[in-house]
Amino acid sequence: MYEWIVWLALMIACLILEALSMQLFSIWFAFGALAALLASLFGAELWLQIILFLVVTVVSLLATRPLTKRLRGKKVPTNADRCVGQTVVVLEDIDNINGTGLIKVEGQIWTARTADGNLVPAGDFVRTLEIQGAKLLVEPLNETLIETLNEQLDTQPEADA
Repeated sequence: MYEWIVWLALMIACLILEALSMQLFSIWFAFGALAALLASLFGAELWLQIILFLVVTVVSLLATRPLTKRLRGKKVPTNADRCVGQTVVVLEDIDNINGTGLIKVEGQIWTARTADGNLVPAGDFVRTLEIQGAKLLVEPLNETLIETLNEQLDTQPEADA
């Protein structure tokens, strides 16, 4: 008889939670609670109210899920994103276990970690894969590519001082 109060309270609680989190997590439950509230006001049995709550919640979740994925999936590129995909020389041995490793990318010194966890000695070349917090994840380059890069560095004329 007074189920509508429960549905109204649930809907308000879900809307408040949604307003505080802005994660599109509880809005679906608010839609379900609204449907159950309306059913309660029209005199529907409790079992029907619960079924409506569940069905409307699931349908609203499925209907809005593609939208939320698109909204969350957009990554805002930054200047630091230019560091990804570059080939650079290791300044300090990269050792994931000891937490060491430095590389220089576009004039900036970055802490580096390897994707495979292997040790990369200073002087070797690596390719930057992605940014993880304040660190660059790198992969060592194969020997043939390293020799080619070394040859290119050796044949470049030095800049005038």
